[in-house]
Amino acid sequence: MIYTGLHQTPEQIVATAIQEDADAIGLSVLSGAHKYLFQRVLELLAEHGAADIAVFGGGIIPPEDIAALKALGVKELFTPGTSTQDIVRFVREHIRAAV
Repeated sequence: MIYTGLHQTPEQIVATAIQEDADAIGLSVLSGAHKYLFQRVLELLAEHGAADIAVFGGGIIPPEDIAALKALGVKELFTPGTSTQDIVRFVREHIRAAV
C-alpha cells in the first residue's frame, strides 16, 4: 500500500499508481468533487494503458452518483459509516484475489 497524501491531483495519483505498479487506487473524497475525480482518474488510467488498475473509494456520495460512477468503472464505493472491516474484505476479495 502506498499513501500519497492529501490533495493529490488525478494526474499525480495515476502517475504514482503506474510508477509503483499498483493493483488498485482507493480514493477518499469528501469535497463533493467525486464525479470529476473518479471519472478523471479512470480516463487517465485508460489513456496510459493502465485501465487494469482497479479504482474504488468512498466519501459523501449520493446514491444516484454511486450508480453512475459504478457504470463508469469504479469497482466499489463506500459511504460514511462503512466499517473498515467491510472495506478490507472488499480489497481482499476483489483486488488481492485478482492479483
